[in-house]
This record gives sequence, structure tokens and C-alpha cells, in this order.
Amino acid sequence: MKHIAMYIGSLSKGGAERVFINLAEFFYKKGYKVTFVTTFKYDEEYSYSEGIDRIISGLTPEEETGRLVNIYRRYKKLRDIWKKIKPDLILSAIGKNNVMAIETTRGLNIPVVVSVVADPAMEYKNESKVLEFLAFRSFKRAAGVVFQTTDARNYFPPKVRKKAVIMQNSLAEEFIRPIYEGTREKEVVAVGRLDENKNHKMLMDAFAEVFKTQKDWRLTIYGDGPLKKELESYADKLMDENPDMKGHVALMGRVSNVAGLIEKSGIFVLCSDTEGMPNALLEAMALGIPSISTDCPCGGPRDVIEDGVNGLLIPVKDTKALVAALRKIMVNEAFAKTIGQNASKLQEIYNPDAVNAKWEKYLTDLMQ
Repeated sequence: MKHIAMYIGSLSKGGAERVFINLAEFFYKKGYKVTFVTTFKYDEEYSYSEGIDRIISGLTPEEETGRLVNIYRRYKKLRDIWKKIKPDLILSAIGKNNVMAIETTRGLNIPVVVSVVADPAMEYKNESKVLEFLAFRSFKRAAGVVFQTTDARNYFPPKVRKKAVIMQNSLAEEFIRPIYEGTREKEVVAVGRLDENKNHKMLMDAFAEVFKTQKDWRLTIYGDGPLKKELESYADKLMDENPDMKGHVALMGRVSNVAGLIEKSGIFVLCSDTEGMPNALLEAMALGIPSISTDCPCGGPRDVIEDGVNGLLIPVKDTKALVAALRKIMVNEAFAKTIGQNASKLQEIYNPDAVNAKWEKYLTDLMQ
């Protein structure tokens, strides 16, 4: 039985974590031994099959001392984990984890595949120039490097690009379904973490402008995050300024059954400043929802949206362009239906069976 270890910061409810959960479940059901190695364990996390093991690699409060000693102890603890569980391959994701996975396996003869899930400039350079330097150097020794977009791959030096592949994330099973064929609800939806990068204020501002002539539409935002209270206050402010908009903007928090909640919606919007390959956008498009996204680095939306054919791309931070895109879909039902139907073809490309089979072949070819 082949053994795959998946190394990530935590299993909290985020895009990269969900990808790892989906992959872990796929490999486990195929008969592989799967072990999650995570730095932390939080209260709000994805669930997974009981047969999948979990090891926490972070230091306990009792183990922590000074900064330099802590770095060494984290390194040693993780290295000892690899020695103990002896996986046939390690798949890691996100920033420091990728560097740590490579550095802690020196001389252990365990292939490591690192996964870059976001804009590399944000994930490495903006985090720390030292981290970027370490990534450029260590990734050359990885067995494989997985990127989600062409732009992300091209950020790295030629020696890294030579061993790199671009792999899709599979859609969750709930988004593989016949698309809704009835009259869509006059609802604009967004799904994602409530933080600065997602730029929900831009969406609210654009909706407030469009609402002046489209008063039968509403805006619903799903997700949680550090800006939840601030965004709720901002929504209240906009509705106070325009009393007709009262009850037309709602922040619903974290929910389950996203597919069932949004599948009849009229428009999906992603306003992010940066993204890797945004799962929320893929899922909305797969459901046939007419979708708008910023053409943000590192090119994920551009890789899936053909502007005007299966969705609309707008410049980052361009509220006027978003207003125009919203109006174009709201007032042209035939156009909205066409781009939605074209978008739903992503179900074929990102079908879990097809995508997971590619992941299995790629990873098993690298196992010894």
C-alpha cells in the first residue's frame, strides 16, 4: 500500500485546504494510506474519513522557547515525523510549508511535491524576500512542482519551471449537476473569505450604483473572515444612504450547501485583487451562473474565462467596469443565458474523476 503524506498549515475552511481534503479522500478511497501533517489544528475545520491519519507538527507551548531555538525545534520535529511515518511521497502546499517540506527531508530519500496555490508574489516575495530566495533555491530539489496557472509557473526560474506542471483543482461533487434551466433569480452573489483581497466593498459600491435603475435585484455575500463586522457596517451605511436598498444587501456568513443556495442566482462576482485558481469562480461557472471576475494576477480567472463568451473579465479595482458588466448581464437575458451555458462546460474539464486521475498518475509516477 503506497503512503502519501499531505503537509499543510491546517485544515481550516479555505480553498487550498479543501483541495487537499478532496485529494486525500480520493486517494484513501483508492486504497492508499493517507496522512495529514498539519502545523495547527483549529476548531473550525473540514472533516475527513476516519481512516485518514492526522499528525500535528507545530510546537506545543511547553516546547517553545526563543525564536531561533523554536525554528530548530520545528525543523527537527517535522523531520522526525517523516522518519517515523516513512511516506512514499509528500505533497505540500502554501509558502513556508513548501520550503520546510523540502529542507526537512534532506537525505531521507522521500520525494516531495510542492504546490503553489496563490499568486507567488503574494505567497513568497511579499511575505519575505528571504522566503522567496529559499523557495527559488529549494524548489529545484523538489521531485515536482505543481502550479495552478501559467503566470504562476513563469514567475519561477527556468530550473524550477523544468520540473513544473499545471494541474487543475477538481470541482466538489455538489457542483456536478444539471444546470438550472428556469428563470434565474435577480440576485448577485459572491462566495469567499471576507478579507481585503476579496474587495467586497468594490462589489457593494457597484451594486449600489446599479441598484438605482435595477431595484428588483439583491446582493448576497456568503463567507466569513476578519472584515465581517466592517463589511456589515459598510452595507448598513450604503442602505442608509439609499433607503430603497434596505433588505437588498445581505451578508450570510459561512454556510453549507453553497451549490444549492446559489445555483438559481442571476450573477456571480469575484472582485479579488489576486488569486490562484479561484474555486468559488469555477464552481459558480460550473453551475451555469453568468459570472464576472477581475482579471487579477496570477491569471487564474483569465485561464477559465473567455471574455464575452463564458463570462466577463474586468480590470482589478475598476468599479466602473464592474457596474457596466453587471448592467450588461442584468438587462440582456439572452446574453446572460448564453454565457452561463458556455460556462457550465467547465463541469467536463474539472470533473473530479478526470482531474483526480491526472493527480494520481502524476504523483504515483514520482513515487519510488
